[in-house]
Amino acid sequence: MRCRSNARLRLLCACFAVLFAAMLLGPTERVLAAEQTSSSAIRKPDIDAALKKLQADPNLATTREVRTLRWVRDSDKKRERPGWLSWIGDLFGWFAEVSRVLMWTVIALLVGLLVLYLVRVARTFGNEQRRGETLAPTHVRDLDIRPESLPDDIGGAAWSLWERGEHRGALSLLYRGLLSRLVHAHAVPIRDSSTEGDCLALAERHLPSDRHGYVSRLIRTWQRAVYGGEDPQAPDMRALCDGFAEALRATASAQESAT
Repeated sequence: MRCRSNARLRLLCACFAVLFAAMLLGPTERVLAAEQTSSSAIRKPDIDAALKKLQADPNLATTREVRTLRWVRDSDKKRERPGWLSWIGDLFGWFAEVSRVLMWTVIALLVGLLVLYLVRVARTFGNEQRRGETLAPTHVRDLDIRPESLPDDIGGAAWSLWERGEHRGALSLLYRGLLSRLVHAHAVPIRDSSTEGDCLALAERHLPSDRHGYVSRLIRTWQRAVYGGEDPQAPDMRALCDGFAEALRATASAQESAT
C-alpha cells in the first residue's frame, strides 16, 4: 500500500512540473515569433529608401545655401596689367640687379686699390728708411756738404774769406761745414730737403747738450743773413769761426754711430 501511494505522489509532482514549464515557455515562444514576423516585415531596401528621403529634405540638411545681394566694388574686380607695363617692371628689376652687382664690384676694386696703395707706401717707407740709414746726402738745398768739397780747417778758411770782404761766402762755408759735420761726423739724419729748422731740431736730439748753443747761434746767424739780409758783426763772426772745430769735433760715440 505504501509503495503505491509513493508512486502516485511522484506522478502527481511530475505533472505539476510539466504544467509549470509549459506556463513559462508559452510567452517566450510568442515573443520570438513576434520578433521574427516584425524582422521579416522591415527589409533593408525600405530602410535605404527612407534614409534617402530624409537626406533630400532641405529642412533636415546640415548646411544650407543662402543667396544675398551686395554692392560690387572696383577693388574686387581683377585688374590685369598691360604687357608693356610688365615689361617695364622687369626692365627696372634687371637694372636693380645689375646695379647691385656693379656696386659690389666697384667696392671690391676700391678695396683692392687701397690695399695695393698701402703696400706700396709701406715698401717705399721701408726703402727710404733703409736708404737713409746707409746713404748720406751729398747736397742739402743746393749746398754741397761732401767732406772732400770742404777745406780741412773750415773755421780758418771762413775767417780768411771774411777778411777779404766775402762775408756771404764766409758764412756759407761755415753753414756747409756745419751740415757736413752733423751728417758725416755725428750721424745726424739730415736729408737733402731738410730746412734750417729741421737741422736744428735734429742736432738738438743727437748732439750733446754742451754743443747745442753753438749750432743754434750759427743757424740763427745764417737765417738772418740769407732771409733778412742782416750780416753778422765781425766779433760775432770771429767767435763762430774760432769755435767751429771744438764745437763740431767728432766724439767716440759719434764716430761709432756714423760707421
